Amino acid sequence: MNAKTDYVLGTHDEEIARLGTQHQVWRPYMLDAWTRAGLTRGSRMVDFGAGPGYATCDAAEIVGPHGHVTAIERSPAFLDYARQQIARREISWVNLVAADLIVDDLALTGFDLAWCRWVASFVSEPAMLLRRIADSLRVGARAVFHEYLDYSTWRVIPTSRRLESFVQSVMSSWRASGGEPNIAASLISQMGGVGMQVIEVRPLIFSIRPAHFAWAWPASFIASNSHRLVELSRMTREDADALQSEWRAIEQNPDAITITPLVLEIIAEKR
Repeated sequence: MNAKTDYVLGTHDEEIARLGTQHQVWRPYMLDAWTRAGLTRGSRMVDFGAGPGYATCDAAEIVGPHGHVTAIERSPAFLDYARQQIARREISWVNLVAADLIVDDLALTGFDLAWCRWVASFVSEPAMLLRRIADSLRVGARAVFHEYLDYSTWRVIPTSRRLESFVQSVMSSWRASGGEPNIAASLISQMGGVGMQVIEVRPLIFSIRPAHFAWAWPASFIASNSHRLVELSRMTREDADALQSEWRAIEQNPDAITITPLVLEIIAEKR
């Protein structure tokens, strides 16, 4: 794949590593949401837009061999990585499905839980994605979403104009590829139309200093995606280098604070 046909954030090795860092930061919040939504031993779960399979493997270890996890992903690079992780952990109750969430016929039904993290923000038809998630569930089953409500909350104190410009460029690149970064509110408004009822909503946002573990999430995104924006001709190499240099300087200030993009956690039930 090239920069014009690949995912807007890429599927290269650097992105797989960044997604691993991101998953480590967000894993406790994901597991907590799954628990509140009812995931347990023997559950059947579907992972929409599974990426390299980090969440898929976590889910498989929770449901155990009497449960089942189906993971849907269209990127060959991500699927190859997921297969390696599944083989390494000797997890035989995972089904990896190479499919496009919007274009392909998924034919999924009867699942106890659906998981969707930072997928609706990138697809061209989020309403179709929502319909397919609802169709995959049995009545009374639940779906858990982690999607952005307001990506522009990402900023740093002291203020960095370069970071603010970068954030706007990221949002523009997602919209140019057919996505919408601030998709969460729209998802909520469409739940009733696909036979789902929202039962819980939580805002998830960090206010962190450089010494905090979660700092690695925005830091790794700047390192990876500034290069990606150069590939997409949405940022100059000089501006990318200047941003990274400024960010390294910010990290040397123990009193610096980063406010992360506002994520909305949504738990909805199939009626």
